[in-house]
Amino acid sequence: MSLAPRAVLVHRTTEYEKLVARHGTHGQAAFFLASRGRDIEEVAERHRRARGALAEVTSAVPLTWRQAQVERADLDRFLFAPEDVVVVVGQDGLVANVAKYLTGQPVIGIDTDPGRNPGVLVRHRPQDAAKLLSAATTVDELTMVEAVADDTQRLVALNEIYLGTPGHQTARYRLGLDDDGGAVEAQASSGVLVGTGTGATGWLRSVWQERGSRLPLPSPTEDRLVWFVREAWPSPATGTALVAGELAASASLTVTVESDRLIAFGDGIETDALQLTWGQTIRVGVCGQRLRLAG
Repeated sequence: MSLAPRAVLVHRTTEYEKLVARHGTHGQAAFFLASRGRDIEEVAERHRRARGALAEVTSAVPLTWRQAQVERADLDRFLFAPEDVVVVVGQDGLVANVAKYLTGQPVIGIDTDPGRNPGVLVRHRPQDAAKLLSAATTVDELTMVEAVADDTQRLVALNEIYLGTPGHQTARYRLGLDDDGGAVEAQASSGVLVGTGTGATGWLRSVWQERGSRLPLPSPTEDRLVWFVREAWPSPATGTALVAGELAASASLTVTVESDRLIAFGDGIETDALQLTWGQTIRVGVCGQRLRLAG
């Protein structure tokens, strides 16, 4: 007997909830903000909208379905099942946060704060949830990026993967294209950013725009990545010739660590990072799996 679908509602703790948790009560949090010229109502109203949206989406789940809720901080401990339909209630970044933990489950993005969020990934309103859950919905297959280390550590991300130091120190490594048979350069920099067409609406676009790059940014469904080296430093031992480029579906970027410790993390989640030491190699390229996002 097949199981009924399960709607998994993904949300995150609001700014208001964090303030109250830190200061103990609403009144204490309000006093803290007021003493600094801020009004707690600003964050309280966003909290009410977020929780109201979550309640509306919860009530829209068909009665014959199962339900579960998971907070962003618990995603790495939550077990998604093949029959799940994932409903992200929040910001665009929350869709990217959950993407790495999925294996083909459809995702519906619900915008809790229209006008404040770009709405690139949270494309729908809370009142649309019932229709989206009860009928077949077209999905876009969004390209993801993958990093695989020589010790089998693996990381996937929807927006981008960053390779560098966990702090503000200089990252040292050898960067190569298509293995060591291609171009290779020893570098010292603030790290390497490899992103997708979805990432081209975020951090990747910021670097692209600041640099005035002429590289064409990929579309979210295109099997192509763009990469940038951040603040490469020229010295007698390190170069700045390989600082940006594209990766087709079959290509990869190779980074060989020449620092005591480097990390690789995806979509801003530094707490879930690959740990790399001197001499290790990591390859970054287009991921075989896709995020299936409701259009």
